[in-house]
Amino acid sequence: MLKAVIVDASAVSRGLLNTVLTDGSYEVVGQTHTSAQGYALALKHQPHLICIAREQVEDGNDVVEQLRANLPKTLIFMVSGTLDAPAVQAALARGVHGFIVKPFKADTVLKTIRNTVLAVVKKHRA
Repeated sequence: MLKAVIVDASAVSRGLLNTVLTDGSYEVVGQTHTSAQGYALALKHQPHLICIAREQVEDGNDVVEQLRANLPKTLIFMVSGTLDAPAVQAALARGVHGFIVKPFKADTVLKTIRNTVLAVVKKHRA
């Protein structure tokens, strides 16, 4: 079972994403509302993936860069209600692996994560 950490300022979004991931056979090992606490949870639990809200990615704390440096195998998904081309490009440049769009559609979220995991595995094998 793959482990996940959820970081989002919205308790509602955290709860919905937790339900989607749990129902999709992921183990949510931690969730929080700040990037600093998310980073601490990630170091503690060593998750396979982190779902982090755009606000925390762009809050100036360089959390994505810290995660990439200390947990290079962890997949990072940026969660946002709006994704424009500059935001996507900036997130990819920072090390984000994939994007989850709000409002959550369970099958789309799970498919996005699965496809990203498969793409990363394929890339590492090549």
